[in-house]
Amino acid sequence: MTGNITIRKAEGNWVVRAGGAILGESSAALELSEDGYKPVIYFPRGDIATAFLDDSAKTTFCPHKGDARYYSIVTKSTTIKDAAWGYDAPVEGVERIKDHLAFHTSEQVAVERI
Repeated sequence: MTGNITIRKAEGNWVVRAGGAILGESSAALELSEDGYKPVIYFPRGDIATAFLDDSAKTTFCPHKGDARYYSIVTKSTTIKDAAWGYDAPVEGVERIKDHLAFHTSEQVAVERI
């Protein structure tokens, strides 16, 4: 892995919920651990209902992962701005997160093992 990052298959089944809806469920999620941060679950894009996601103008750069693109979650009652992100072209060593999405957990967004 790159520097202080490890990626492994997340054990069990994982779900992401927002606005009372299940956005995705996966038994193929990945867990990315990075020194100094809580582990993050990355869902395969194919396991996410991307109709709930709108492209965001936000982008960020991580020297260990690359350029991240953000997405807002659109529910029946609200839009949760910049709530999800993914790496279209992750740097060498973390290629496993390509075609995966991660979610900021909050009162509005839950990522849980089921």
